Amino acid sequence: MALILALLSTALLLFFFTSSTANALSLNHYDKTCPEVESIVAKTVEKATKKDKTIPATLLRMHFHDCFIRSGGPTWNVPKGRKDGRISKATETIKLLPSPAFNISQLKQSFSLRGLSTDDIVALLGGHTLGFAHCSSFQNRIRKFNATHDIDPTMHPSFAASLRNVCPINNKNKYAGVKMDPSSTTFDNTHYKLILQGKTLFASDQALLSNPKAKNLVYKFASSKQSFYKAFVNSMIKMSSLNGGQEIRKDCRVVN
Repeated sequence: MALILALLSTALLLFFFTSSTANALSLNHYDKTCPEVESIVAKTVEKATKKDKTIPATLLRMHFHDCFIRSGGPTWNVPKGRKDGRISKATETIKLLPSPAFNISQLKQSFSLRGLSTDDIVALLGGHTLGFAHCSSFQNRIRKFNATHDIDPTMHPSFAASLRNVCPINNKNKYAGVKMDPSSTTFDNTHYKLILQGKTLFASDQALLSNPKAKNLVYKFASSKQSFYKAFVNSMIKMSSLNGGQEIRKDCRVVN
């Protein structure tokens, strides 16, 4: 479940970071043409995910929403009617994603290009409470960090030591890694608590503490799950309203 959530999270971000604000979406896009779309999508996408098939944009968003609910997260009305993009493979678009090594300036620049604010950054990164991270995404923090420190000084020493055990030098297991947090199948505010403890995996998450506004939000969300849920829903709706697709696929698995 954790791995599926991580893959879906990456996929949704891929749609987001290759989108623009063109073509307005609506909550009742399928009310007349396909009123049972919600239940149909849940069943169809689950089958497609198991078979590693390409999933059209609107279906992916709706299934992503369902995964949040199933893992205890908040619910929201998903804007529908998004056209499909011409690129939908992670290997082809991964370079457009914000890097887990980004500092706060790089994060702000990347998100602002899509009309998202610092508030959105902090809220959306809370999604890292779900899923799994491979060693490659945080390896640079636990060895040869810079000329002065072997380990990132913002990382808690005992946490770094545990990661070094999981990800040894010359690691040959490409699947090696750890859960994003101890409750990686439950959508909660644990991730923010870990950031404050120096026990988060990505440098980009820890970088939130280097910005006064972002830092205040981390403290706020760490102390109030409801505040986090409200902010997350607002940012997800804002993000999912971006729509830069070019076509409606005749075959869900391939571009026209």
